[in-house]
Amino acid sequence: MTWWIIVNPAAGVPSRIVERTHTSLQHCDVEHEIRQSESPQHIATIVAQGKEAGITRFAGVGGDGTAHLIVNALMLHEWPKPPGLAILPAGSGSDFIRTFALPRTLEAAAAHLATPDWYPCDLLEIKGSFGRRYALNVVELGVGAAAVDTAMAMPRWIGEKRYAVAFWLTLPRFRPRDVSVTVDEHKHAGGSAIALTVANGQFFGGGMNIAPRASVADGKLDLQLFAGPRRKAFTVMPRVVRGAHLTHKNVQRLTGSSARIRVPGDWPVEADGEVLGKGSISVSVRAAAIEFKI
Repeated sequence: MTWWIIVNPAAGVPSRIVERTHTSLQHCDVEHEIRQSESPQHIATIVAQGKEAGITRFAGVGGDGTAHLIVNALMLHEWPKPPGLAILPAGSGSDFIRTFALPRTLEAAAAHLATPDWYPCDLLEIKGSFGRRYALNVVELGVGAAAVDTAMAMPRWIGEKRYAVAFWLTLPRFRPRDVSVTVDEHKHAGGSAIALTVANGQFFGGGMNIAPRASVADGKLDLQLFAGPRRKAFTVMPRVVRGAHLTHKNVQRLTGSSARIRVPGDWPVEADGEVLGKGSISVSVRAAAIEFKI
């Protein structure tokens, strides 16, 4: 079956990325057609054209942001069975594939498209003032989302460390605020916090193991609330990197099929490295919405 390969031109020099992708897939005898996106909106057009042509397998050449755009384009349509998604890493950040320990080079990842292995994958459905969006890996509110905005303005040569650098640059000007969290219709958490994460995958923020107990196939979201004053970040963040923070007294973890998160109206919201908007949101799980290529 033919794959449609969607290349994000922001992932590198387009001509070189296309050549690398085509050569790698041809070497693995993967039947494919390459489509270069011109903009985020164009990705939705490419997916719609693919569906019309009977294509059910799509691969994004880029990072988590490219996969995010493809997922949201897929969810605009009804599918007889869950569509297939693969990620061929070529961007500055590809954290989602870390959950599966997949290769982090385009050439090595391309070989996986020739295998029969798939994994049912949940998505997070997000509703807020920005409308409805879907996340493959994570939703963040608070300082983590603000750091993503900061990272987007930083030089690309910094690579995967952009988020970590941006976090520490953003922290001093981001103060804790009152929030509340309701999971599965039961209020579980509230009070002063500096950040909230709702995870599907385990890794984000440039390789940080922020949600070590999350599963993409359990029909549940993995929510963490980071409370306390800003200075607590100096004890929490080193533990976050290795996934050892869940026992910290300033971290509260909750799981469920849905959550309502009330935050100040000026708090930013991001998903998979894409800034969505600001303010309170609701998140629910779309179980086994896609098949992910492993």
